[in-house]
Amino acid sequence: MTDTNNTSIKRKRQQRQAGIQLLILAVILVFVNILASRFHAGIDLTKEKRFTLSTATKRMLKETKAPVVVDVYLTGELPAGFQKLREATREKLQSFKSLARGNFTFRFSDPLESVEESKRNVILEALYKKGVEPVELNVKDKQNSSKQIIFPYAMVRYNGKEQAVRLLENHFGMSPLQVLNYSETLLEYKLANAIHELQKQGMPRIAYLMGNGEQLGVQTFDLLQTISKTYQVDTIDIHDNYFIDHQLYKAIIINKPTLPFDEKDKFKIDQYVMRGGKVLWMIDPLHTPIDSLQATGQFITTDYGLNLDDILFKYGVRINNDLIEDATQCNPIPLITGTLSNGQPQIELRPWTFLPIFIPSSKHVLVNNMDAIMGRFASSIDTIEKTNNSKTILLESSGYSRSDPAPVRVSLSMIRFNPDLRYFNKPARPVAVLIEGRFNSVFENRMASSFLSTLKDSLKYEFKNNTDADNKMIIIADGDIFLNDATQNTGIEEMGYWRYTKTRFANKEFLLNSLEYLTDPNSMLEARSKDLKLRLLDPQRAATEKTQWQFINIVVPIALILFFASGYFFFRKRKYEKKG
Repeated sequence: MTDTNNTSIKRKRQQRQAGIQLLILAVILVFVNILASRFHAGIDLTKEKRFTLSTATKRMLKETKAPVVVDVYLTGELPAGFQKLREATREKLQSFKSLARGNFTFRFSDPLESVEESKRNVILEALYKKGVEPVELNVKDKQNSSKQIIFPYAMVRYNGKEQAVRLLENHFGMSPLQVLNYSETLLEYKLANAIHELQKQGMPRIAYLMGNGEQLGVQTFDLLQTISKTYQVDTIDIHDNYFIDHQLYKAIIINKPTLPFDEKDKFKIDQYVMRGGKVLWMIDPLHTPIDSLQATGQFITTDYGLNLDDILFKYGVRINNDLIEDATQCNPIPLITGTLSNGQPQIELRPWTFLPIFIPSSKHVLVNNMDAIMGRFASSIDTIEKTNNSKTILLESSGYSRSDPAPVRVSLSMIRFNPDLRYFNKPARPVAVLIEGRFNSVFENRMASSFLSTLKDSLKYEFKNNTDADNKMIIIADGDIFLNDATQNTGIEEMGYWRYTKTRFANKEFLLNSLEYLTDPNSMLEARSKDLKLRLLDPQRAATEKTQWQFINIVVPIALILFFASGYFFFRKRKYEKKG
């Protein structure tokens, strides 16, 4: 009887202990979940550090002073690829939230949810004005297909200001799956950069230089509109100023000059650079009259004679008097190849080698992960080694290109024949170069002492032989790269838009990145250098080895569980048999 009571008491004690342990485990789980909801942490074991934020993003988020609110419109029933993009956006925003110290919230919402049919157009128009454009998807299942409208955008709000962020990117030559992966790659940069832009106190001031035949008019409409959203832009005539104020202007833009620079003009630019001013050069050394091409079908290039060779050489580059032809990466133009039965001309699009497409291969943060950029009648650049600065090639032609020295005869009849790749034997001709480091003045040891004394006494402006600290500039040997087209039928088009193929190239992104890199020391461009690998299955191997991998993934785990369970019960039985 006593043994029975002892056994009963022992069993109750064990049950009480088990209950207490269960309660403690439940409390621990609840506590861990509360902590997990408040704090986002993890260990990034991916090779490319997919889930690790860049240093610039971390610094920006930690220094955020006011609440940031992000509305993500990518919601609803989505195809698998877009679901992955949505979850990647959620993870990225959660990482942002954990660093912003309570100043960051985000939510996913459908802008058309619970909206009456009669009011949908009003909502869509309001979103369009904010930069949010719907995307129509063709969704296919086993039986039929349907169309679905989605909004791959996020709206970032800060201190009463807002900015739309496009989550879905385009990329020249990529498959749909690769485009989604590319979009995921740029999530951190695009979201962080939007917050950074909204946090800026005032807009930096830059100068658009005039006086030497620079472009200004219909073809620069999109350029000036684009940069005016981020910068205060002053159009200044270099002849009307004794010098360019480096404290007032963070950078100057020299866009396709067509008249020679005299020594006074170069002196003003040179001394602006010596004082730390940044320059974005877009230079065409050769005149390529498009009007003559449209009228007669051909033209011969002539030299503008800009008189910039010595100053650019001193800074570390030489723009060659040539035109680049690219046989494999170029835009097409329409060509009449015959007449149809109804008497209408038969028109085909044929690639034209003088319209190169530049696909950035550099890993520099300024162009890394950037889409293709459209060029027109571009020239090549040589870099000079014996200078105190470094050069980074930002854009270059493909492996099948060549450069024709001036004078160059350009004729539309050339597009009737396929280019012979044997003659395109000058690959990777540089078109855009970033120069960073110390610069020496082109006027060093050339100025009369009397002039320097007058300059210092009368204008209180002291001549500088070199820069006191590292400086930077970007030289692009294509004066058309940031110009837009305009026709009577379509009006003013976007820069980088090629109407014959209805393709939008990344010229605008290249412009904005260039100015951001030159003017903003706290730029978010570091975040766009991340490169996520798309690890795809081999479809042929997956089909061949389907049964084998199904067996490994389904049967083997169950067999292992049964094996360990059998072993556990076997040893447990032997243990208690020995005690008995």
